[in-house]
Amino acid sequence: MKRLIALFAIVLGCASAAWAAPPTPLATLHAVHALSHAEAAKLLPAAFEATVTYRRAGETTLFVEDAGEGIYVWASADIKLAPGDRVLVRGTAHDSFRPIVTADSVTLLHHGGLPQAIPATFDELIRGERDCVLVSVRAVVQSADLGSSAGRNDTHLILLAGEGAIDTYVDSGDASVLDGLLDAEVEVTGVAGARFDGKMQQTGVDLSVPSFAQVKILKRAEASPWSLPVTQMDGIIANYRVKDLSRRVHVQGTITYYQPALALVLQNGRRSLWIQTTSEKPLHVGYQADVTGFPYAHEAFLTLTGGEIQESQVYAPITPRPVTVTDLAASRHIYDLVSIEGQVIMEVRENSQDEYVLVSNGQVFSAIHRHPSGSSALPPMKQIPIGSGVRVTGICIVDNSNPFSGDVPFDILMRTPDDIAVVAQPSIVTVRNLIILVGLLLAVVIVVVARGWAIEYKVRWQTAALAVIEQRRSRILEDINGSRPLAEVVEEITELVSFKLQGAPCWCQVADGAKLGNCPQKLAGLRVVQSEIPAHKGPPLGTLYAAFDLLAKPSADEPEALSMAVALTALAIETRRLYSDLVHRSEFDLLTDIHNRFSLDKYLDQQIEEARQDASIFGLIYIDLDWFKQVNDIYGHQSGDLFLQEVALRMKRQLRGGDMLARLGGDEFAALLPRVRSRARVEEIAQRLERCFDEPFVIEEHRLRGSASIGIALYPEDGATKDELLSAADAAMYAVKTARHEIGTEQAAHEVPLHRKEEPRRR
Repeated sequence: MKRLIALFAIVLGCASAAWAAPPTPLATLHAVHALSHAEAAKLLPAAFEATVTYRRAGETTLFVEDAGEGIYVWASADIKLAPGDRVLVRGTAHDSFRPIVTADSVTLLHHGGLPQAIPATFDELIRGERDCVLVSVRAVVQSADLGSSAGRNDTHLILLAGEGAIDTYVDSGDASVLDGLLDAEVEVTGVAGARFDGKMQQTGVDLSVPSFAQVKILKRAEASPWSLPVTQMDGIIANYRVKDLSRRVHVQGTITYYQPALALVLQNGRRSLWIQTTSEKPLHVGYQADVTGFPYAHEAFLTLTGGEIQESQVYAPITPRPVTVTDLAASRHIYDLVSIEGQVIMEVRENSQDEYVLVSNGQVFSAIHRHPSGSSALPPMKQIPIGSGVRVTGICIVDNSNPFSGDVPFDILMRTPDDIAVVAQPSIVTVRNLIILVGLLLAVVIVVVARGWAIEYKVRWQTAALAVIEQRRSRILEDINGSRPLAEVVEEITELVSFKLQGAPCWCQVADGAKLGNCPQKLAGLRVVQSEIPAHKGPPLGTLYAAFDLLAKPSADEPEALSMAVALTALAIETRRLYSDLVHRSEFDLLTDIHNRFSLDKYLDQQIEEARQDASIFGLIYIDLDWFKQVNDIYGHQSGDLFLQEVALRMKRQLRGGDMLARLGGDEFAALLPRVRSRARVEEIAQRLERCFDEPFVIEEHRLRGSASIGIALYPEDGATKDELLSAADAAMYAVKTARHEIGTEQAAHEVPLHRKEEPRRR
């Protein structure tokens, strides 16, 4: 008996030890690949050998393959590996779109060759049959664009393969390779992957390609896309062709949302689907239904289009899932029927929808109820006191379905106004209870307390709106001092005014300019309030308008909102005008309104660079007015200024379109001639400039005669740099001026006045 007891104790001890032992690691890639979602969620250990098929430097992405099966490994970014390396992966299996492995270590065993790429079709890829496997795909390139990932340049190709499009990412930023790719037939070798949303629903396929060496051009496009004839924009539809090979599918579930002629949401267990439909038949939320339609993935959102619905008589309502803002921001409840609590900070009434702005755990989101389309009168908006705690039920919609994008903005789409319910009244200071407790206080004290309560209540109601308004106002001030176009800044100001006035249309008529903002087509039946936009100097800059319903009583917010908008608009317009004026002053001579020395230097540098690129020539003419000092000395500086203006005007008329005339200072000018074929052409233009002085100048009743000494230089014959060209033209001009003095061809700088007044005494 004692021996039996001892034997039983030994067996029991061995069983306990076996029970306590950790699970045996999964020894092959196949074992990990074969895990179900439930098994992968148990975080089983794994240790297996495989071959590297793709490694993105500087990232955690690693694909490995063994015996025709592939898997994604999350590996440390500092591990150096290359395709073909044989490695030992130790880590833990995790659940994802397919089972993946988070690596504790990746050990290089030896270098080797890549497995044979498997030819794959779009059907095989979209069904996930080649997920994480090295494949080769034949396709036509629809687009090819440079991008970036993890601070490195890459290339994004969209390939049309058979019956669908494949997003392909090549780890190369070489722009020269993109030439000739569009519309080319190619064979691409890379690792197949799936695009999926936060609910692990596949939304597309992609390829990861290490370099352009794996992109083989089989047949180039018959013609470059840029050589196609230009198509008028209103005629592009004539080239529209779609061969839709998507197969109709049949799904079942419970209706959780329905908007006739627009959309339906169907939920079955933990899966839900947005369905686009044109049906207007009466359907009921909570009833089961059968739907047929065509799968469609737009911007990584999985939907069903062309939905046809058959509602059953089975009432099986879905219980809303209680969630937090953390749950919804993770994009794992897309289109699910959820319930969340928050505090109301703002209400917005619009023609198309009612919106309640809520805050929960510091995150702001909206609960939206869309009005029925085609209704003649808006239904009353359910009034929720600002500051109330509410419970909202509805469909979760997000801005981004990518589960790797971190927290994303989300909203709740309510089905009826009853989907928002008050669970906690706002905190309000009760003045009446205070009056009862203190008894008969002095009337002055009661008035002061009541007024303080009213102000506090109003401040609480407006705090959220003021925060939003101040944030948008700060952004507008940044845009005013930035490079954003003036029209967009003014439109943003009108949107801010509209927001502050509870959605009232607002627009701005810029003086001698455009009408910007939301101006109703019919103003009849509306009360229009306007406010002039004064300028710091000169006439008004424009007028701001806001339109209200005739039955709406004027409020104190109207002049305040318009006054704020007027100040912002005036600041925006005058800031841009000041900037434009400063730019003009920096590049143009204030007296003659032609380019100045700084502007000539800049354009001369550009012209030299263009001439080097095109192996072309251009000309530079240097002009110095003769005897200009006598004009100032005899007739005064005002006449001299008018004389310079008339000289600049005449010389501009002698130049061609595209030529540039600049005043270098005093009585010196220069003309830049970008398009010339020979020195003779430059000399011809120089002679025209010289002949423009033949006719006398009429300046303040005086007839003045002028002349100029002109020198020319030709690039690159007379100089290859800016300084060399200017020096050559100046030297040529000086030689002409010297020759004139030597042969005695000096001309007088003036003649007798037009009205035969006393001959001015020469100095």
